[in-house]
Amino acid sequence: MAMENNAFTEGIAPGGLRTKNDIRILLCYLLTSVGAPIRRDDIIRIMQENSLCNYFEVTEAIAELTEKGAFLTDPDDPQALIAGPAAREIAEQLTGAIPLSVRDKAVAAALNLLAQAKREKENRVVIKKTDAGYKVTCHISGGDVELMQFSLYAPDLYQARLIKHQFHSDPECVYRILLAAVTGNADLAEDSIRRMNLHRR
Repeated sequence: MAMENNAFTEGIAPGGLRTKNDIRILLCYLLTSVGAPIRRDDIIRIMQENSLCNYFEVTEAIAELTEKGAFLTDPDDPQALIAGPAAREIAEQLTGAIPLSVRDKAVAAALNLLAQAKREKENRVVIKKTDAGYKVTCHISGGDVELMQFSLYAPDLYQARLIKHQFHSDPECVYRILLAAVTGNADLAEDSIRRMNLHRR
């Protein structure tokens, strides 16, 4: 019977999780710690990209925890899950069974993903096909106020998506550089370029 608790190990890095119970505990800890809805596909992506557990095992664990009511569906997004009381109890009582490095890696990846989603939601990018290629319009938000909007030409869809990706990596830095350029603020330009270089390391 103990063998039934073993998980598939393909794609798991050293230190990753190799039992079904550990995977379930980590998932409960992840959703409890983040305290925000996370889409199923994003949970799987976090686990796979960090080589924490096997794709099939995490998919099965999510389904089991949802079926048993430990994970609840977010009312605003049927594909997103939140930690229910049972998941929070599991996280509180059993988290010590999971290495701290694994817990930290999973939570850090989830928080980065949520931060990226927030940036993309607040700073929209619209890609529109034209006769000459693609028009990429970037919107920089300051909360309830749109601080800036600009459009760039891209010869193909690949370039358009590259512009979108780079813009979303740090919209604030883009805003600072453009603001420095139009105001002639050399100090701001230098500081913004230094920040951009540090961000890319």
